Amino acid sequence: MSRFDDMRGAAILGATGLLGAVLMSALSAQAAVGGPWLGLASGAGFYALLPRRDVRPGPALLWGLAFAFALWLIIPVGVLAALSHGGMGSAAAAVAAFPSLVGYVVCLGIPLGLVRALLSGIRPRTDFSWPRALIGGGIAGVAGGWAFGKWMEQVGFFPLIAGIVNSGSRMIGVTLHFAIAVIIGATFGALFQREIRGMGSSIAFGAAYGLLWWFIGPLTALPLLTRQPGDWSAAHAGTLFGSLVGHIVYGLIVGLIYGIIDRGWRALFHDADPLNREPSGVGVRTFTSIGWGMTAGTVGGLLFSVVLFETGALPKVASLAGGSSVVLGFAVHMLVSALIGATYGVLFQYEAPNAPAAVSWGLVYGFIWWFLGPLTLFPILLGGAFTWTTQAAGPALPLLIGHLVYGGATAMVYLLLERRHHAWLLLDPRMVASDARRRRPLGTAAPAAWLFFLGAGIALVILLA
Repeated sequence: MSRFDDMRGAAILGATGLLGAVLMSALSAQAAVGGPWLGLASGAGFYALLPRRDVRPGPALLWGLAFAFALWLIIPVGVLAALSHGGMGSAAAAVAAFPSLVGYVVCLGIPLGLVRALLSGIRPRTDFSWPRALIGGGIAGVAGGWAFGKWMEQVGFFPLIAGIVNSGSRMIGVTLHFAIAVIIGATFGALFQREIRGMGSSIAFGAAYGLLWWFIGPLTALPLLTRQPGDWSAAHAGTLFGSLVGHIVYGLIVGLIYGIIDRGWRALFHDADPLNREPSGVGVRTFTSIGWGMTAGTVGGLLFSVVLFETGALPKVASLAGGSSVVLGFAVHMLVSALIGATYGVLFQYEAPNAPAAVSWGLVYGFIWWFLGPLTLFPILLGGAFTWTTQAAGPALPLLIGHLVYGGATAMVYLLLERRHHAWLLLDPRMVASDARRRRPLGTAAPAAWLFFLGAGIALVILLA
């Protein structure tokens, strides 16, 4: 690629950023922080981060979202907050700048990412399957839509969806909901099929994709389609906290189901490598990963127990076993920690080649379990209903720290156990080739997913809950 191509790419992305800033101003005057010139500079700056590189649509989209979130931290929450009232990086500055977060994600992150992918060119891929993407993604979308629909039924959200076609019918709302769920699932398969190395990464990409659709759907598109005034304020977003959790749960279910279908499809129709096959069978690898995961989860659970003890949450954990003592709560917690560690081992085997990647995957998994645990499964196991509200999320915020500590520690211990076992296997050239195939080249989606999902997701939880 020549210098002229670089200049053309920077100019195209600069124009994309400028148009995005104009659109942001049209949708919300509060969100237009920085003006058109910021959009122009951000587009050119985004191209400088990914120059002269073939970037596929899925990674490019996530890099655009991560870039938009980082830009929001630097400009509205950082520099402009310091210049205006000295509240640089404060919660008050972040709440005041919340409309610009939505605007940056929707009007800058999405178009910059997709246009950057178009600059790489659309060319046929021998390792991409449209039927696998659309069929697998569509089925995953139905499964995720069913889970999300449970919350929508509980709060009476379906008639609001039906308002898109000027109706108040629950049945029309259900139909539209599943149609949208299938479309989102199919686009997930098309965007991320070539990025998935295992079910763990598929879940993480799915959760990040679900978070993106919360910005696109309830906050932006739904008011426009139902002819309601748009509102990107933190106060309005707080009323949609249940929808935020629902989109994340939808996304991780889509990622899980699609990862299973993708793996099965490849095993049935594509994978055939008698010369470079794995040194151990699927069953051996799975049971070994479960053992490593349970060990790692036990270590992570011990660290997490400090948070539970300090917050007085162990008696509540004991209620899962019909008791209320601290000792029983600790025993139940350690059992659950080992079981969740086992699922980490199954889902994330071979995903992390180094410590930073392991910690990042672990933090993502811990964050996911904060949504699944205190807000979803814990109330259900106690005989109630899941509580996706700010009233329930607020008291659970201290547990978020524990979940992140648990995830990072579990992932690190698992990596050490996996490395110890694989050290001698790398003497086999087949294992070296297999390990090389699993490594993610520069520019793929994993680091962007970590930054966007963890950064924006944790910021949203703290600001809204």
